[in-house]
Amino acid sequence: MNQDLFKAHTAIVTGAGQGIGFEIARQLAQQGAAVLLNDIDETLTTAAVNKIKSEGGNCIGLAGDAGDVPFIYHMVQQAVNTFGRLNIAIANAGITLFADFFEYTRKSFDSVMHLNLAGSFFLAQAAAKQMKQQGTGGSILFMSSVVGHRAHKKLSAYAMSKAGIEMLAKNLVIELSPYKITVNAIAPGATVTERTMQDPDYENNWSRFIPMGRPANVDDIAKAALFLVSPDATQITGQCLIVDGGWLATGPSPY
Repeated sequence: MNQDLFKAHTAIVTGAGQGIGFEIARQLAQQGAAVLLNDIDETLTTAAVNKIKSEGGNCIGLAGDAGDVPFIYHMVQQAVNTFGRLNIAIANAGITLFADFFEYTRKSFDSVMHLNLAGSFFLAQAAAKQMKQQGTGGSILFMSSVVGHRAHKKLSAYAMSKAGIEMLAKNLVIELSPYKITVNAIAPGATVTERTMQDPDYENNWSRFIPMGRPANVDDIAKAALFLVSPDATQITGQCLIVDGGWLATGPSPY
């Protein structure tokens, strides 16, 4: 681990109270970044910040709705006011609502699009405005999913939102590249987190279908994320990195 890789960098990570987002924030802080950690749950936000600080990381928390546009701009301003700059924005916050297509409600649809699509779009907008003003480039990262590439039962709206995020990353290359801002996405496959482990059979079920023999863990996803926002990836933009142990290439869903 290079403890100075992100020295003098400031990052915002949304949806980071636990799971993938927390591990991304934690590893960024371990490698020298100042981190603004967001989660809608204030208790999770506080606990996550305290954990990172206990390990020597430079981190502040801001609880709130990462799909709300005024709050998004407040996050960016808070990061700049506290740390003096913004170099990295990671739109990790998202919601997954399973439901049969024929029964899917407008309320559920709007909730998914509010956070997954609008939250990603407007965090990118707010962060890019700040990065453009600074004149030193930056990195924006979206969190997609393998279901943005492959059908999965009862996830029609979620899959639609994730495919849209990947197209957003491609499209923003045109507008952000002149300012040396990269924009990419990661598409995790099955991943062991606090949420997925609510299903006691989750890990065993997916292990039977993933060529590498196991679902991802949060460290697998965080390492891929850190690469894409690092100084080692400044020539990579408009891309989506799939981190799924080979499942998309070969396997059916266990469900």
